Amino acid sequence: MKIYIIAEIGINHNGDMKTVKRLIDMAAVAGCDVVKFQKRNPDVCVPEHQKSVMRDTPWGRMTYLEYKHRMEFGKDEYDEIDVYCKDREIAWSASVWDNDSLQFILQYDVPFIKIPSAMLTNIPLINAASQSGKNIILSTGMSTQDEIDSAVNLLDYNTQFSRYKFSLLHCNSTYPAALEDLNLVRIKTLKERYADKCEIGYSGHEFRLGTSVAAIYLGATIIERHITLDRSMWGTDQLGSVEPQGLIKLVRGIRELEIAYGDEQLGPTESELEVRKKLRG
Repeated sequence: MKIYIIAEIGINHNGDMKTVKRLIDMAAVAGCDVVKFQKRNPDVCVPEHQKSVMRDTPWGRMTYLEYKHRMEFGKDEYDEIDVYCKDREIAWSASVWDNDSLQFILQYDVPFIKIPSAMLTNIPLINAASQSGKNIILSTGMSTQDEIDSAVNLLDYNTQFSRYKFSLLHCNSTYPAALEDLNLVRIKTLKERYADKCEIGYSGHEFRLGTSVAAIYLGATIIERHITLDRSMWGTDQLGSVEPQGLIKLVRGIRELEIAYGDEQLGPTESELEVRKKLRG
């Protein structure tokens, strides 16, 4: 049993490359498999009615569109991220919010393309991503069963013409998410409904760590958690993220579970045979 652990940096770097590198270091030391960012073309992604809304930021008061551009990295930064991750021996990828961002990320040798929950109904984007030949991971937060079915049917159909694989992540899109809203048992529902088509995982934004380990017992083989240097940092996603010590504990717990999980076959283990002989003759 092997769990794929994604450390979601997202936009918690606040546009600062020093913070990016510290977060990559954090994920590498903890033993995560990959760090993930978010890539957008704000001119495309920001709704028209929000573009001119004013917002207070650490860099002063500016329009929401200016703020979103301020948070985005370009090729120079991603080239640096690519080199730094190779040096730290950890993979990286990104959630793409539009086709421009998809094509940008495809310049790099990433292990998968992530489609965020917000884009689950963006059929052209899912189509383009699945035609890229990369594995696809799709989060299902705030989505109806019919919407998930439609996305899965499209991805499943496209696998006939490509060698890529796709995975679904159960998710609650609130940051941070309340325990009573997590509905972890829906991981079982997704497995029962789509197990013949894809892997199922869990993307969490809650305060707790044990919920991610519990997700594995329910069948998740991919765990994604947002990470931060400090939850008190500025930014909308910080509160739903895991700090360094928490990430180390979480990854250690998952790796221990991988070892302890075992198999379903009833009967004594190899180490029990001598004890059985001694106690039962």
